[in-house]
Amino acid sequence: MDKNLSGEDNDNIDWDTEDELEIQDTRFSSCADLRTTEQHAAGCDGEASSSSVPSKSNFIQQFAVMGFREESIVKAIEQNGENEGLVLDALLTLKALEDSPEEQPNTCSQLEPCIGSDDSSSEYNEKFMDDVYEEDSWSSDSGSDSIYSAKQCYLKDESSSLFEKEQLLVNMGYQVEEASIAMERCGPGASLVELTDFIYAAQMAREEDAYLPEDVKPKLKHMLNGSGGSMKRTLYNELCKRKKQRVICDEETIRLPKHMIGYGIPTESVSPMAKRTLPEQAIGPPFFYYENVALAPKGVWDAISRFLYDIEPEFVDSKYFCSAARKRGYIHNLPVENRFPLLPLPPCTIHEALPLTKKWWPSWDTRTQLNCLQTSIASARLTDRIRKAMEDFNGEPPMRVQKYILDECRKWNLVWVGRNKVAPLEPDEVEMLLGFPKNHTRGISRTDRYKSLGNSFQIDTVAYHLSVLKEKFPDGINVLSLFSGIGGAEVALYRLGIRLKNVISVEICEVNRNIMRSWWEQTNQRGSLIEFDDVQQLNGDRLEKLIDSYGRFDLVIGGSPCNNLTGSNRVSRDGLEGKESSLFFHYVRILDLVKLIMSR
Repeated sequence: MDKNLSGEDNDNIDWDTEDELEIQDTRFSSCADLRTTEQHAAGCDGEASSSSVPSKSNFIQQFAVMGFREESIVKAIEQNGENEGLVLDALLTLKALEDSPEEQPNTCSQLEPCIGSDDSSSEYNEKFMDDVYEEDSWSSDSGSDSIYSAKQCYLKDESSSLFEKEQLLVNMGYQVEEASIAMERCGPGASLVELTDFIYAAQMAREEDAYLPEDVKPKLKHMLNGSGGSMKRTLYNELCKRKKQRVICDEETIRLPKHMIGYGIPTESVSPMAKRTLPEQAIGPPFFYYENVALAPKGVWDAISRFLYDIEPEFVDSKYFCSAARKRGYIHNLPVENRFPLLPLPPCTIHEALPLTKKWWPSWDTRTQLNCLQTSIASARLTDRIRKAMEDFNGEPPMRVQKYILDECRKWNLVWVGRNKVAPLEPDEVEMLLGFPKNHTRGISRTDRYKSLGNSFQIDTVAYHLSVLKEKFPDGINVLSLFSGIGGAEVALYRLGIRLKNVISVEICEVNRNIMRSWWEQTNQRGSLIEFDDVQQLNGDRLEKLIDSYGRFDLVIGGSPCNNLTGSNRVSRDGLEGKESSLFFHYVRILDLVKLIMSR
């Protein structure tokens, strides 16, 4: 998974952590919207643009992913121009004729010549998805013609109404429920490709906890009951009817709150009515604490909750604890009263955390907090492209350029470090934002530092939840730390002043184990650190021997890999059935074994 992510001309991305852009609920348009074809825009070698006509490639591709033949799309565009509604009507009419030739044998008025029904339609093109999300998509060298093309692409994308996008999804064969939920979850600014990707990910993720009532693959035939205006009216009527009848079992699905403060944050408490009652089987010992990304496919948190004694997750955004967002769900049996934060309180705005950036920060960049700190950073090529774009204008750039730059800054957490100059966060700055001590990850490659930090806890958030343990274990605590990473749980307990008597740490990554061991030695811990490299090594016999040797576990803590849950994973977002995220079930297995052994 490691990529060249810093300072090299490589736009590959390591999507290990939550990939959702969280601040201001912004849905970023793809950089591909700013890209023009080689005939109309400058390439990477700086050739001048020869035309200001916007590229048709994206317009054609949005119909190609629906399964229409490219030659048919080109014909439809020639006859109707770049009008999405007319082109779609023509293509659907042709498709209806192909599927039902005996009913309408001689009505190929929209598109000549007719294409035989035995011609195979285009399937989903994976390379197109890669192109859409490719970061290297806009060159300031292409001049005003390229910027004009970018503006046209933006205007066209933004002009699509919510209903039009929803109807397009229905035309593609998705259920109305799927289309509506995708629009609700992805936001009004999401592109058609993002919406179809969301629906596909949801279909892959659901198992017995169905995201929607039934598993339906995209089909066109069942929606093609006519042509022209009558077909559009049929689609519209069905959309309205099914929307009114839609029932997605809200009572069985855990919903993410808009205000993610869980059972309270240091600056805001919740109503006494929000206090919880734990199921009897969840009451310790031991105390346990499980963490993972909040924005998982629907049904995932229902499953996690069911396996962890039906405890309702506590969803918290770390933007209330630091200057960077980090939406996470926590399931635990800890008390929620009498929590206290780590002191001093960390800075909660970008300028408080990174004061040197304030001098160069443009007034039109209205960000006050950063998005989720991920495992990857922007390439030097992107930051150089932004610098050139800024230098092309004297003073404040036009709105279309501002929009592009802000989208990239939000996506990659870029900060202003000089005149017209942006840069990614340094590893030391990421450590500070996550609450780790300075140089915690020093001594390994930059790539490994970003990856290890991007997969870690936010210390201030976790410490706030664990603070209730201080009075319960004044003489120290025995911890079983699963998926330990770089020791986020241990650092949080240490900063709370809770002595670590014995820590059984399980972490598969050697780099992370070395970081954890180095911290243990540097902080002069007097307890015992016992390390394992695989959760599968912890069977009943081994756990019983550990408990006999070191005493009962007071806390079982960990967060299994989120690789197959995160929204940014557009390849294997398979939910809890994914290769990495299925390790969650080992957390459940080990916790059950510990409870059983300790109950004897």
